[in-house]
Amino acid sequence: MRTRALVAGALTAALLTGCTGCAQSVDPIERLGKKAAQEVRRSRPEGPTPATYRHWGLPTPLAAPPQRPARPALRGAAPGLAPVVDRVPTRDKVVFLTYDDGAERDPRFVDMVRELRLPVSMFLTDSVVGPGYGHFAQLRTVGASVQNHTLHHASLRGLPYAGQRAEICGQQEKLKARFGVRPRLFRPPYGTYDTTTLHAAADCGVAAVVLGREPDARRLRPGDILSGFEEPNLTEATVRLLRRIQAEGFTPARLENYL
Repeated sequence: MRTRALVAGALTAALLTGCTGCAQSVDPIERLGKKAAQEVRRSRPEGPTPATYRHWGLPTPLAAPPQRPARPALRGAAPGLAPVVDRVPTRDKVVFLTYDDGAERDPRFVDMVRELRLPVSMFLTDSVVGPGYGHFAQLRTVGASVQNHTLHHASLRGLPYAGQRAEICGQQEKLKARFGVRPRLFRPPYGTYDTTTLHAAADCGVAAVVLGREPDARRLRPGDILSGFEEPNLTEATVRLLRRIQAEGFTPARLENYL
């Protein structure tokens, strides 16, 4: 109420005095002074609240990851080959949530990612996702990233260069057309690849071929790229994983900020 009164008072004063020089700014907040503007900003919720975390089964909010993390230098095994990353070399107490397709079958997962603003990376196959692209468009609006998982989920190892390039570049173009952004990261189906895969990925503009580890009984390590969620209910599986991440002293971070 105090902020509204300040705004109303400033506007009234401006109208009564002729508001000399107001042509330079039509925003009343700019004429309230620094303190009042800060009060207005504080009145606008930023990010999920503690109640939102409790609603999704987390007793406490997730810790904030570093804002400007250091990016490791990525190099392929040879010139013209995309680098392969199965874990980010970092000392930050962060891990990364990555998913291959499937999320469109669990609408609650989409809601959870949106409401908690989870930093997730979605590796999508065109033939698997199909009409589910609409769900990922919603996730994109809150910062979830969409990455490449081939057109048809084919096992690439052993295929000729032309076939591998078609699978990778073809999905690059599909995702660029649907979301307006060309993916930087690529995950080969089934985790199988060969030198031809790395050559084709580099030629398609991929910055890194991303693998990962399942969230099994092994303790988490800084920079772990978590993947392989086989359970049909991604929401429940993710909540359990988030509790574990918190218990082991980590927090999820955005993979694209590190690669």
